[in-house]
Amino acid sequence: MRICVIDGQGGGIGAVLIKRLKEVYGEEHEVVALGTNAVATAQMMKARANRGASGENAIVRTVPTADVIMGTLSIVLANAMMGELTPRMAEAIASAPAPKLLLPLTQERVQIVGLLPEPLPHLVEKIVTEKLKELINNV
Repeated sequence: MRICVIDGQGGGIGAVLIKRLKEVYGEEHEVVALGTNAVATAQMMKARANRGASGENAIVRTVPTADVIMGTLSIVLANAMMGELTPRMAEAIASAPAPKLLLPLTQERVQIVGLLPEPLPHLVEKIVTEKLKELINNV
């Protein structure tokens, strides 16, 4: 299975996701780090992603090949991450056929009503060990 993890800015959340993916699944699945910038990609590569690429074209060309896309809610919001997430990126990610497992975190002016705020480690644990496992078992 090819799992694309998308992040921007400093790549910290993507790195946490990848680190936990590798702890739980080892090398069972290919993890592709897609950064909106080179710094984000480098951080995710340090977390042991199998492959990585940066920028709009890399994201637009790679997400259609993903089996699962992971990241924060911001990856489907045009102009998010202080403008790093371009409208073309957001459209490609949202339109990709792969299921998207999104963390309900955003620095944008978007609020998800009805969700209880949880710390990042709890959210990462849920997305990796519960939601992704459900997708894997249903394939």
